[in-house]
Amino acid sequence: MAERGKQTVRDLRRNSRSTLLQRLYFEGPLSRQELGRITGLSAGSVSNVVGELLADGLVEECGSVESDGGRPRILLRVPPGRAHLVGVDVGETQVRVALFDLGLTELAASDHPLSDSGHDVDHVVELIRTGLTDVLAASGTDPATVLGVGVGVPGIVEQGDPAEHGLGIVVHSQTVDWDAVPLGRLLRAGTDLPLYVDNGAKTLGQAEMWFGAGRGARHAVVALFGSGVGACVIADGARFRGATSSAGEWGHTKVHVGGRLCRCGSRGCLEAYVGAEALVERWGRAPEGSSEKAGLAALLAAAEAGESDAVELLTEAAEYFGAAIADLINLFNPERIVIGGWAGLMLGPRLLPDIRSAATSYALRFPRAQTSIELGRLGPDAVTVGAATLPLWHFLESGGDLPQRLAAPTALLR
Repeated sequence: MAERGKQTVRDLRRNSRSTLLQRLYFEGPLSRQELGRITGLSAGSVSNVVGELLADGLVEECGSVESDGGRPRILLRVPPGRAHLVGVDVGETQVRVALFDLGLTELAASDHPLSDSGHDVDHVVELIRTGLTDVLAASGTDPATVLGVGVGVPGIVEQGDPAEHGLGIVVHSQTVDWDAVPLGRLLRAGTDLPLYVDNGAKTLGQAEMWFGAGRGARHAVVALFGSGVGACVIADGARFRGATSSAGEWGHTKVHVGGRLCRCGSRGCLEAYVGAEALVERWGRAPEGSSEKAGLAALLAAAEAGESDAVELLTEAAEYFGAAIADLINLFNPERIVIGGWAGLMLGPRLLPDIRSAATSYALRFPRAQTSIELGRLGPDAVTVGAATLPLWHFLESGGDLPQRLAAPTALLR
């Protein structure tokens, strides 16, 4: 038996595979020589591990570059067609399911508006199952090529025992009346694909940090501004989760003691003042029967047209939002704050200058001067992309672990 805390040869091999796979995924194509230089691994280790990855079909050769006087250097990359990923966004008004290749190119998507049943758990689970069937059928994808299904949900997610492969995942969300919902077990009844679930704001944060406006930052906050409000806090390159994974419930911090009633049942929450649902409700002039997105678009159009009530409401929202961002700056000292979510991207071009100004007014001067505030770059469906990164991260961190049905090189996609 290995000593506690001491790495075995198997651990070292897994770590080397993970290191090279991550470098090739995020920075490739790269040559063996470049991999050795940027990872610090010896030439022999790089050669051996790359040989394994090539044999497993996890890496492929993709051309060559001239070297200084020697033979051309072969370039390597992670083949995007090696496998597939599914991302699911359980949003406030719809469930979106999308299928991606390993390069996170979207291959098919299925949107299912929530009916009068709202966030009834059985209804949501059925929409996820239906969407999964739809995207696999639309793309002609064999389920055996899917590494896993990532799901972004509102609320707090208990991960359970990793050995249960998602079966023990439980979700708590006061805003949609989910109290200890055994989402992993409910989803497992409809699919044998590996399951990964996390808070939607955290999946958005991971996507923006990997591929969007947060890329390159070590300390950041990614804010989800949609029907409600949430945040993903990145501390020294890692997502800060807290003791029970509830860190980032920024929308339920208080901006007005005894203020407006929030969907969570408390009063004075940030979400009750700047969430899209709250803004449309407070404005009170959205066309009857319109969707929340249509209502917010109408509010924005009225403000652009100079209608005083709309202008005043959005000006106030920008101040609340900026003041709340100042709290993030004072608490976490991030180098970057990214505002994403469909409502954030819709209102951002108009509100961002006022948000920045309010953050400057309310934050301590020194940390504010070190923090940039900008809009997300991945579009309104970034939660879905982020959800797909959950199985992708397991794949990369594990050094390329594949579901058993994908493990043989003969399963390579052509």
